[in-house]
Amino acid sequence: MPRASVEGGGFPPPGRPGPGEDAVAPLDLPHDVLKSLLGAWALAACSAAETATVEHHLGDCGGCADEARRLREAVGLLHQPESLDLDPALRTRVLRSCLDRRPPRIPVPEWAEPYDAETARLDALLQDFGDAEWHAPVRLRWFEDDAQAGRRTTVAGVIAHLLSVDGLIAAALGLEDPLADLTSPPGPAARTEAFWRSTPSPPTRAVRAPWREQSHGLVRTVSFTGGSAGGLAVSYGDFELPLHDAMLERAFGCWVHAEDIAVAVDYPYRPPSPRHLHKMIDLAARLLPGALAERRRAGLSAPPGGTRHLVPAGAPGRSLRLEIEGAAGGEWLIPLDSPAAAGSADHEVAHVALDGVEFCHLAAGHLSPEEAAAGQLGDREAIRDVLFATASLSRM
Repeated sequence: MPRASVEGGGFPPPGRPGPGEDAVAPLDLPHDVLKSLLGAWALAACSAAETATVEHHLGDCGGCADEARRLREAVGLLHQPESLDLDPALRTRVLRSCLDRRPPRIPVPEWAEPYDAETARLDALLQDFGDAEWHAPVRLRWFEDDAQAGRRTTVAGVIAHLLSVDGLIAAALGLEDPLADLTSPPGPAARTEAFWRSTPSPPTRAVRAPWREQSHGLVRTVSFTGGSAGGLAVSYGDFELPLHDAMLERAFGCWVHAEDIAVAVDYPYRPPSPRHLHKMIDLAARLLPGALAERRRAGLSAPPGGTRHLVPAGAPGRSLRLEIEGAAGGEWLIPLDSPAAAGSADHEVAHVALDGVEFCHLAAGHLSPEEAAAGQLGDREAIRDVLFATASLSRM
C-alpha cells in the first residue's frame, strides 16, 4: 500500500514524531508481536518506543494499517463525549409526542402537569438510592421573621415531609390523609413534625412507596374531575389556596426539596421546564401582594414615609414592576399598598429584575434578599419590601 494513503488515514508519518513529541527510535520487533500491539496502540496504552515502532510498521503493512484503523474507530465509539444521564425533559417530550398521536381518554389538567412532572422527576432520582443515600443528612431551609431558619433531617425525612404536606390536598379531595390518625395542628410544618414524631425510628426508604402512591392518586383524582375541581379550597392552616394553585405550590415544593436531596447526595438536578417554571413564578408573583400586607400587619415593614396610598378595591395603585429574565420569565406589576389594588404601569415607583431560578430560590428561602443579584431602579424601600416579602413566602 502506498505510504501516502496510510498517512491520509490519520496515522503520523513513519519515522516522524507526532506534534509535540520527541523523536523515538523504533524497536526491532517481529510482525506477530507488532500485530499483537495494535489493540494497545489504539487505546494509547503503548510506551513511546512501542508507539513509534507500530506507527513505523503501519506505513509498510497494509493489512495492519486497515486493522489499526478499525480498532481506532471502535475505540472512538467507546468514548462518548455526552453524559449518559437522561435529559430530564425527555419524559415530557416523549409523552407529548405520544399524546399528539393519541390523546388520552382522561387528560391531566394543565394546572396539575407541573406536579405530575416534578414528582416523576424526583421519583426517578430516588429509584437507585441505597441505604447510605436514604440516610444522607439534609438541611431544610426557609426564611422566617426576616431571618434564615432551618431544620436538619435525612433524604427519607424529606420524602416524609412531602408526604405530610401533600396530604393536605389529599384530605381536600376526600382521599386518605396519611396523618389522619395523628393529632396535630393543620399547618405544613406541624404536620411534618407530627409525622416524624410518630415513627419509632428515623424514616427509611419505606416512605417512598406511600409518597409515590399518594402523588399518583392526586393526579389521577384531579384528572377524573376533568379539571372542574380546580377552584376547591385547600386549607394550609392559616391560609387557603384554590386547588389549582395548591397543586402548583406542591410542584414547587417538590422541585425545591428534590434539589435539597440532590445536593445531599452530590448529584446534578435541573430546574423544571420553562413552561412549568413560569407557572411557579406566576404563582409567587400573585401571592406577593398578600405577603406584603402580612408583613405590614406583623410590623416587619412600613410604607415609605409611614403613609399607605390606599385606593378603592380594583383601582390602580402604586406598583413595582417585577421583571423575571430567562426562558421562564415575564413581567408582573405588583401592587404595593393593598392586595385589593390593581397593578398599574402609570403608578410604577420601582423596577426589579431577577433571573427566574434565582427568584424561585429567593421564594424558597434558599437565598436571602441581601444576596439576590437584582437589577434595581426606583423606590429602594419598595424594592426591599418586595424582596423580603418574596423570601417570606417560604416555609419548611
